[in-house]
Amino acid sequence: MLTLDMVYDAQKKLKEVARLTPLNPAPAIGENVFIKSENLQLTGSFKLRGAFNKISSLTDEEKSRGVIACSAGNHAQGVALSATKNGIKSVICMPAGAPLAKVEATKGFGAEVVLVDGVYDDAAREAERLTKEKGYTFAHPFNDEYVIAGQGTIGLEILEQLPEVEQVVVPIGGGGLISGVAYTIKQLKPDCKVIGVQAATVPSMYESWKAGKIVTVPDGNTIADGIHVLTPGSLTFELVEKYVDEVVTVSEDEICAAILTLLEKSKTVAEGAGATPVAACLYNKVDMSKKTVCVVSGGNVDVTTLNRIITKGMIKTGRIVEIQTKVSDKPGQLNRLLQLIAENGANIMSIVHKREDKAADVNTCVVSLVLETRNEEHVKKLHDSMTAAGYELL
Repeated sequence: MLTLDMVYDAQKKLKEVARLTPLNPAPAIGENVFIKSENLQLTGSFKLRGAFNKISSLTDEEKSRGVIACSAGNHAQGVALSATKNGIKSVICMPAGAPLAKVEATKGFGAEVVLVDGVYDDAAREAERLTKEKGYTFAHPFNDEYVIAGQGTIGLEILEQLPEVEQVVVPIGGGGLISGVAYTIKQLKPDCKVIGVQAATVPSMYESWKAGKIVTVPDGNTIADGIHVLTPGSLTFELVEKYVDEVVTVSEDEICAAILTLLEKSKTVAEGAGATPVAACLYNKVDMSKKTVCVVSGGNVDVTTLNRIITKGMIKTGRIVEIQTKVSDKPGQLNRLLQLIAENGANIMSIVHKREDKAADVNTCVVSLVLETRNEEHVKKLHDSMTAAGYELL
Protein backbone atom coordinates (compact mmCIF):
# COMPACT_ATOMS: atom_id res chain seq x y z
CA MET A 1 0.00 0.00 0.00
CA LEU A 2 1.36 3.43 -1.00
CA THR A 3 2.23 5.70 1.93
CA LEU A 4 3.67 9.18 2.31
CA ASP A 5 6.65 7.63 4.11
CA MET A 6 7.42 5.69 0.92
CA VAL A 7 7.55 8.96 -1.02
CA TYR A 8 9.87 10.56 1.54
CA ASP A 9 12.05 7.44 1.50
CA ALA A 10 12.22 7.64 -2.30
CA GLN A 11 13.29 11.28 -2.04
CA LYS A 12 16.24 10.25 0.15
CA LYS A 13 17.31 7.51 -2.28
CA LEU A 14 17.05 9.83 -5.27
CA LYS A 15 19.40 12.44 -3.82
CA GLU A 16 22.33 10.45 -5.18
CA VAL A 17 21.05 10.36 -8.77
CA ALA A 18 18.08 12.63 -9.58
CA ARG A 19 18.20 16.37 -10.09
CA LEU A 20 16.03 18.87 -8.25
CA THR A 21 14.48 20.28 -11.41
CA PRO A 22 13.63 24.00 -11.62
CA LEU A 23 10.15 25.45 -11.28
CA ASN A 24 9.92 28.77 -13.14
CA PRO A 25 7.19 31.25 -14.13
CA ALA A 26 5.89 30.92 -17.71
CA PRO A 27 4.12 34.22 -18.47
CA ALA A 28 3.84 33.38 -22.18
CA ILE A 29 1.51 30.52 -21.23
CA GLY A 30 -0.39 32.37 -18.51
CA GLU A 31 0.22 34.97 -15.81
CA ASN A 32 -0.37 32.35 -13.09
CA VAL A 33 1.47 29.49 -14.81
CA PHE A 34 4.73 27.87 -13.71
CA ILE A 35 6.71 25.08 -15.40
CA LYS A 36 8.24 22.15 -13.53
CA SER A 37 11.03 21.20 -15.94
CA GLU A 38 11.42 17.43 -15.70
CA ASN A 39 12.84 17.56 -19.23
CA LEU A 40 16.06 18.67 -17.48
CA GLN A 41 16.22 15.44 -15.47
CA LEU A 42 19.36 13.34 -15.96
CA THR A 43 17.74 11.00 -18.51
CA GLY A 44 15.59 13.74 -20.04
CA SER A 45 12.40 12.78 -18.21
CA PHE A 46 10.79 12.17 -14.81
CA LYS A 47 10.92 8.40 -15.29
CA LEU A 48 14.34 8.12 -13.66
CA ARG A 49 12.72 8.83 -10.29
CA GLY A 50 10.38 5.84 -10.28
CA ALA A 51 12.81 3.49 -12.00
CA PHE A 52 15.67 4.19 -9.60
CA ASN A 53 13.42 3.88 -6.55
CA LYS A 54 12.05 0.56 -7.82
CA ILE A 55 15.45 -0.95 -8.59
CA SER A 56 16.92 0.30 -5.30
CA SER A 57 14.13 -1.56 -3.48
CA LEU A 58 14.90 -4.96 -5.06
CA THR A 59 16.31 -7.79 -2.99
CA ASP A 60 19.74 -9.21 -3.79
CA GLU A 61 18.06 -12.28 -5.26
CA GLU A 62 15.85 -10.15 -7.53
CA LYS A 63 18.86 -8.10 -8.65
CA SER A 64 20.85 -11.26 -9.45
CA ARG A 65 18.22 -12.32 -12.02
CA GLY A 66 18.55 -9.07 -13.97
CA VAL A 67 15.69 -6.65 -14.67
CA ILE A 68 13.38 -6.32 -17.63
CA ALA A 69 11.04 -3.47 -18.49
CA CYS A 70 8.71 -2.33 -21.27
CA SER A 71 8.72 1.27 -22.34
CA ALA A 72 8.17 3.75 -25.17
CA GLY A 73 11.57 5.16 -24.22
CA ASN A 74 11.65 7.23 -21.04
CA HIS A 75 11.15 4.47 -18.46
CA ALA A 76 13.60 2.48 -20.58
CA GLN A 77 16.35 5.04 -20.00
CA GLY A 78 15.52 5.32 -16.30
CA VAL A 79 15.71 1.55 -15.80
CA ALA A 80 18.86 1.23 -17.92
CA LEU A 81 20.73 3.91 -15.96
CA SER A 82 19.45 2.68 -12.59
CA ALA A 83 20.38 -0.92 -13.35
CA THR A 84 23.85 0.05 -14.58
CA LYS A 85 24.48 2.12 -11.43
CA ASN A 86 23.50 -0.93 -9.35
CA GLY A 87 25.59 -3.37 -11.42
CA ILE A 88 22.51 -5.19 -12.72
CA LYS A 89 21.80 -6.52 -16.22
CA SER A 90 18.85 -4.80 -17.91
CA VAL A 91 16.69 -5.79 -20.89
CA ILE A 92 14.17 -3.32 -22.31
CA CYS A 93 11.29 -4.16 -24.66
CA MET A 94 10.39 -1.12 -26.76
CA PRO A 95 7.86 -0.56 -29.57
CA ALA A 96 9.62 -0.77 -32.94
CA GLY A 97 8.33 2.71 -33.72
CA ALA A 98 9.90 4.31 -30.63
CA PRO A 99 11.91 7.46 -31.42
CA LEU A 100 15.45 6.60 -32.47
CA ALA A 101 16.87 9.07 -29.93
CA LYS A 102 15.20 7.15 -27.10
CA VAL A 103 16.33 3.75 -28.40
CA GLU A 104 19.95 4.86 -28.77
CA ALA A 105 19.96 6.61 -25.38
CA THR A 106 18.65 3.43 -23.71
CA LYS A 107 21.46 1.41 -25.27
CA GLY A 108 23.91 4.12 -24.21
CA PHE A 109 22.87 3.69 -20.58
CA GLY A 110 23.81 0.01 -20.79
CA ALA A 111 20.60 -1.89 -21.59
CA GLU A 112 19.94 -4.62 -24.12
CA VAL A 113 17.04 -3.36 -26.29
CA VAL A 114 14.42 -5.67 -27.80
CA LEU A 115 12.30 -3.90 -30.46
CA VAL A 116 8.74 -5.23 -30.69
CA ASP A 117 6.28 -4.62 -33.53
CA GLY A 118 3.26 -2.60 -32.42
CA VAL A 119 2.70 -0.15 -29.56
CA TYR A 120 3.54 -0.05 -25.84
CA ASP A 121 0.98 -2.75 -24.98
CA ASP A 122 2.67 -5.17 -27.42
CA ALA A 123 6.07 -4.44 -25.87
CA ALA A 124 4.53 -5.11 -22.44
CA ARG A 125 3.30 -8.55 -23.54
CA GLU A 126 6.76 -9.44 -24.86
CA ALA A 127 8.37 -8.31 -21.60
CA GLU A 128 5.95 -10.54 -19.66
CA ARG A 129 6.81 -13.47 -21.93
CA LEU A 130 10.56 -12.98 -21.46
CA THR A 131 10.10 -12.59 -17.70
CA LYS A 132 8.55 -16.07 -17.54
CA GLU A 133 11.02 -17.59 -19.98
CA LYS A 134 14.27 -16.11 -18.63
CA GLY A 135 13.37 -15.44 -14.99
CA TYR A 136 14.05 -11.70 -15.10
CA THR A 137 12.71 -9.34 -12.43
CA PHE A 138 10.02 -7.18 -14.03
CA ALA A 139 10.11 -3.40 -13.44
CA HIS A 140 6.68 -2.11 -14.45
CA PRO A 141 6.70 1.45 -15.86
CA PHE A 142 3.68 2.66 -13.89
CA ASN A 143 1.61 0.01 -12.08
CA ASP A 144 4.00 -0.39 -9.14
CA GLU A 145 3.98 1.27 -5.70
CA TYR A 146 7.73 1.92 -5.65
CA VAL A 147 7.60 3.49 -9.11
CA ILE A 148 4.62 5.62 -8.08
CA ALA A 149 6.37 6.67 -4.85
CA GLY A 150 9.40 7.75 -6.91
CA GLN A 151 7.22 9.88 -9.17
CA GLY A 152 5.54 11.30 -6.07
CA THR A 153 8.79 13.09 -5.18
CA ILE A 154 7.84 15.64 -7.87
CA GLY A 155 4.82 16.51 -5.73
CA LEU A 156 7.08 17.10 -2.72
CA GLU A 157 9.32 19.38 -4.77
CA ILE A 158 6.41 21.39 -6.17
CA LEU A 159 5.07 22.08 -2.66
CA GLU A 160 8.56 23.05 -1.48
CA GLN A 161 9.23 25.31 -4.47
CA LEU A 162 5.77 26.92 -4.69
CA PRO A 163 3.85 26.47 -1.40
CA GLU A 164 1.00 28.68 -2.67
CA VAL A 165 0.28 26.41 -5.67
CA GLU A 166 -3.46 25.94 -6.31
CA GLN A 167 -3.46 23.57 -9.29
CA VAL A 168 -1.05 21.03 -10.80
CA VAL A 169 -1.51 19.81 -14.38
CA VAL A 170 0.12 16.49 -15.25
CA PRO A 171 0.38 14.26 -18.36
CA ILE A 172 -1.24 10.82 -18.16
CA GLY A 173 -0.31 7.65 -20.00
CA GLY A 174 -0.49 4.60 -17.77
CA GLY A 175 -0.95 6.87 -14.77
CA GLY A 176 2.22 6.41 -12.71
CA LEU A 177 3.27 10.05 -12.71
CA ILE A 178 -0.11 11.54 -11.89
CA SER A 179 -0.80 8.86 -9.27
CA GLY A 180 2.37 9.73 -7.37
CA VAL A 181 1.98 13.50 -7.74
CA ALA A 182 -1.73 13.52 -6.88
CA TYR A 183 -1.37 11.19 -3.88
CA THR A 184 1.48 13.24 -2.44
CA ILE A 185 -0.11 16.64 -2.98
CA LYS A 186 -3.51 15.57 -1.62
CA GLN A 187 -1.85 14.24 1.56
CA LEU A 188 -0.06 17.53 2.19
CA LYS A 189 -2.33 20.14 0.57
CA PRO A 190 -5.80 18.64 -0.02
CA ASP A 191 -7.28 21.83 -1.49
CA CYS A 192 -4.79 21.90 -4.37
CA LYS A 193 -6.41 20.61 -7.57
CA VAL A 194 -4.67 17.95 -9.66
CA ILE A 195 -5.68 17.66 -13.32
CA GLY A 196 -4.55 15.01 -15.78
CA VAL A 197 -4.09 15.50 -19.52
CA GLN A 198 -4.18 12.86 -22.25
CA ALA A 199 -3.84 12.86 -26.01
CA ALA A 200 -7.35 12.85 -27.49
CA THR A 201 -6.39 10.09 -29.93
CA VAL A 202 -5.44 7.62 -27.15
CA PRO A 203 -7.60 8.65 -24.16
CA SER A 204 -7.48 5.46 -22.07
CA MET A 205 -7.38 7.05 -18.60
CA TYR A 206 -9.85 9.77 -19.65
CA GLU A 207 -12.38 7.17 -20.80
CA SER A 208 -11.72 5.01 -17.73
CA TRP A 209 -12.13 8.01 -15.40
CA LYS A 210 -15.46 8.89 -17.06
CA ALA A 211 -16.72 5.31 -17.00
CA GLY A 212 -15.62 4.60 -13.43
CA LYS A 213 -13.84 1.43 -14.56
CA ILE A 214 -10.76 0.48 -16.56
CA VAL A 215 -11.36 0.88 -20.28
CA THR A 216 -9.13 -0.26 -23.14
CA VAL A 217 -9.28 2.15 -26.07
CA PRO A 218 -8.54 1.45 -29.76
CA ASP A 219 -5.07 2.30 -30.95
CA GLY A 220 -4.58 5.77 -32.38
CA ASN A 221 -1.77 7.94 -33.70
CA THR A 222 -0.16 10.52 -31.43
CA ILE A 223 3.08 12.46 -31.28
CA ALA A 224 2.88 12.02 -27.51
CA ASP A 225 4.54 8.59 -27.64
CA GLY A 226 5.39 8.73 -23.94
CA ILE A 227 1.68 8.52 -23.01
CA HIS A 228 0.61 6.17 -25.81
CA VAL A 229 -1.02 3.57 -23.54
CA LEU A 230 -4.21 1.73 -24.47
CA THR A 231 -5.07 0.37 -20.99
CA PRO A 232 -4.37 2.14 -17.66
CA GLY A 233 -2.89 0.26 -14.73
CA SER A 234 -5.19 -1.18 -12.07
CA LEU A 235 -3.26 0.45 -9.21
CA THR A 236 -2.88 3.78 -11.00
CA PHE A 237 -6.55 3.88 -11.97
CA GLU A 238 -7.55 3.37 -8.33
CA LEU A 239 -5.32 6.28 -7.27
CA VAL A 240 -6.52 8.52 -10.11
CA GLU A 241 -10.15 7.86 -9.16
CA LYS A 242 -9.44 8.77 -5.56
CA TYR A 243 -7.06 11.73 -5.85
CA VAL A 244 -7.32 13.34 -9.31
CA ASP A 245 -9.91 16.11 -9.68
CA GLU A 246 -10.33 16.04 -13.46
CA VAL A 247 -8.96 14.48 -16.65
CA VAL A 248 -8.99 16.41 -19.94
CA THR A 249 -7.76 15.72 -23.47
CA VAL A 250 -5.85 17.76 -26.05
CA SER A 251 -5.60 17.37 -29.83
CA GLU A 252 -2.47 16.68 -31.85
CA ASP A 253 -2.46 20.23 -33.24
CA GLU A 254 -2.78 21.63 -29.71
CA ILE A 255 0.19 19.53 -28.57
CA CYS A 256 2.27 20.77 -31.53
CA ALA A 257 1.36 24.38 -30.74
CA ALA A 258 2.35 23.84 -27.09
CA ILE A 259 5.75 22.43 -28.08
CA LEU A 260 6.32 25.46 -30.31
CA THR A 261 5.27 27.87 -27.54
CA LEU A 262 7.58 26.21 -25.02
CA LEU A 263 10.46 26.30 -27.49
CA GLU A 264 10.00 29.93 -28.51
CA LYS A 265 8.70 31.58 -25.36
CA SER A 266 10.18 29.51 -22.53
CA LYS A 267 13.32 28.18 -24.26
CA THR A 268 12.20 24.68 -23.25
CA VAL A 269 12.45 21.56 -25.40
CA ALA A 270 9.51 19.29 -24.62
CA GLU A 271 8.43 16.02 -26.18
CA GLY A 272 4.77 15.49 -27.06
CA ALA A 273 3.76 13.97 -23.73
CA GLY A 274 5.61 16.66 -21.78
CA ALA A 275 3.80 19.44 -23.63
CA THR A 276 0.26 18.20 -22.95
CA PRO A 277 -0.24 20.20 -19.69
CA VAL A 278 0.85 23.37 -21.51
CA ALA A 279 -1.56 22.56 -24.35
CA ALA A 280 -4.36 22.25 -21.79
CA CYS A 281 -3.52 25.71 -20.47
CA LEU A 282 -3.09 27.37 -23.87
CA TYR A 283 -6.46 26.09 -25.08
CA ASN A 284 -8.40 26.77 -21.87
CA LYS A 285 -9.02 23.17 -20.84
CA VAL A 286 -8.24 24.14 -17.22
CA ASP A 287 -9.04 27.08 -14.93
CA MET A 288 -6.37 29.66 -15.74
CA SER A 289 -7.22 31.92 -12.79
CA LYS A 290 -5.52 29.52 -10.36
CA LYS A 291 -1.79 29.48 -9.58
CA THR A 292 -0.89 26.55 -11.81
CA VAL A 293 2.12 24.27 -12.20
CA CYS A 294 2.51 22.39 -15.49
CA VAL A 295 4.69 19.31 -15.18
CA VAL A 296 6.73 19.19 -18.40
CA SER A 297 7.48 15.52 -17.96
CA GLY A 298 10.19 15.02 -20.59
CA GLY A 299 12.16 16.41 -23.49
CA ASN A 300 13.34 13.31 -25.34
CA VAL A 301 12.38 14.14 -28.92
CA ASP A 302 14.53 13.48 -31.97
CA VAL A 303 15.42 16.33 -34.30
CA THR A 304 13.47 15.12 -37.35
CA THR A 305 10.30 14.69 -35.31
CA LEU A 306 10.82 18.08 -33.70
CA ASN A 307 11.13 19.66 -37.14
CA ARG A 308 7.76 18.22 -38.20
CA ILE A 309 6.17 19.25 -34.92
CA ILE A 310 7.40 22.82 -35.26
CA THR A 311 5.89 23.03 -38.75
CA LYS A 312 2.54 21.68 -37.49
CA GLY A 313 2.64 24.09 -34.57
CA MET A 314 3.26 27.02 -36.90
CA ILE A 315 0.30 25.98 -39.05
CA LYS A 316 -1.94 25.67 -35.98
CA THR A 317 -1.02 29.15 -34.75
CA GLY A 318 -1.32 30.89 -38.12
CA ARG A 319 2.42 31.23 -38.68
CA ILE A 320 2.35 29.16 -41.87
CA VAL A 321 -0.61 29.09 -44.27
CA GLU A 322 -1.26 27.43 -47.62
CA ILE A 323 -3.40 29.38 -50.08
CA GLN A 324 -4.75 28.32 -53.47
CA THR A 325 -6.31 30.71 -55.97
CA LYS A 326 -6.75 31.23 -59.71
CA VAL A 327 -5.15 33.91 -61.88
CA SER A 328 -5.71 34.83 -65.52
CA ASP A 329 -3.24 33.15 -67.85
CA LYS A 330 -1.84 36.45 -69.07
CA PRO A 331 1.53 38.20 -68.64
CA GLY A 332 1.80 40.15 -65.37
CA GLN A 333 -1.12 38.47 -63.55
CA LEU A 334 1.08 36.31 -61.32
CA ASN A 335 3.19 39.37 -60.50
CA ARG A 336 0.00 41.25 -59.51
CA LEU A 337 -0.90 38.49 -57.05
CA LEU A 338 2.60 38.41 -55.56
CA GLN A 339 2.60 42.18 -55.17
CA LEU A 340 -0.65 41.97 -53.17
CA ILE A 341 0.89 39.32 -50.90
CA ALA A 342 3.98 41.49 -50.37
CA GLU A 343 1.83 44.52 -49.53
CA ASN A 344 0.16 42.43 -46.81
CA GLY A 345 3.51 41.53 -45.23
CA ALA A 346 3.44 37.77 -45.93
CA ASN A 347 6.62 35.94 -46.93
CA ILE A 348 6.51 33.36 -49.73
CA MET A 349 8.06 30.01 -48.74
CA SER A 350 7.05 28.13 -51.90
CA ILE A 351 4.91 28.66 -55.00
CA VAL A 352 3.46 26.30 -57.64
CA HIS A 353 1.90 27.69 -60.85
CA LYS A 354 -0.16 25.09 -62.77
CA ARG A 355 -2.11 25.35 -66.01
CA GLU A 356 -2.93 21.62 -65.84
CA ASP A 357 -4.77 21.72 -62.49
CA LYS A 358 -8.35 20.39 -62.74
CA ALA A 359 -9.62 23.56 -61.02
CA ALA A 360 -8.16 25.70 -63.84
CA ASP A 361 -10.17 26.52 -66.95
CA VAL A 362 -8.95 27.44 -70.42
CA ASN A 363 -7.94 31.00 -69.53
CA THR A 364 -6.72 30.58 -65.92
CA CYS A 365 -3.96 28.94 -63.91
CA VAL A 366 -4.08 27.63 -60.35
CA VAL A 367 -1.46 29.11 -58.03
CA SER A 368 -0.62 27.33 -54.75
CA LEU A 369 1.39 29.30 -52.21
CA VAL A 370 2.85 28.42 -48.83
CA LEU A 371 3.27 31.64 -46.87
CA GLU A 372 4.93 32.65 -43.63
CA THR A 373 2.55 34.85 -41.64
CA ARG A 374 2.45 36.43 -38.18
CA ASN A 375 -0.68 34.90 -36.66
CA GLU A 376 -4.29 33.90 -37.41
CA GLU A 377 -5.39 37.56 -37.51
CA HIS A 378 -2.76 38.24 -40.17
CA VAL A 379 -4.01 35.26 -42.20
CA LYS A 380 -7.57 36.60 -42.05
CA LYS A 381 -6.42 40.04 -43.18
CA LEU A 382 -4.60 38.45 -46.13
CA HIS A 383 -7.68 36.39 -47.08
CA ASP A 384 -9.86 39.52 -46.91
CA SER A 385 -7.43 41.51 -49.08
CA MET A 386 -7.32 38.78 -51.71
CA THR A 387 -11.11 38.45 -51.77
CA ALA A 388 -11.51 42.23 -52.06
CA ALA A 389 -9.07 42.22 -55.00
CA GLY A 390 -11.23 39.66 -56.81
CA TYR A 391 -9.28 36.48 -56.07
CA GLU A 392 -11.24 33.27 -55.40
CA LEU A 393 -9.81 31.21 -52.54
CA LEU A 394 -9.93 27.53 -53.48
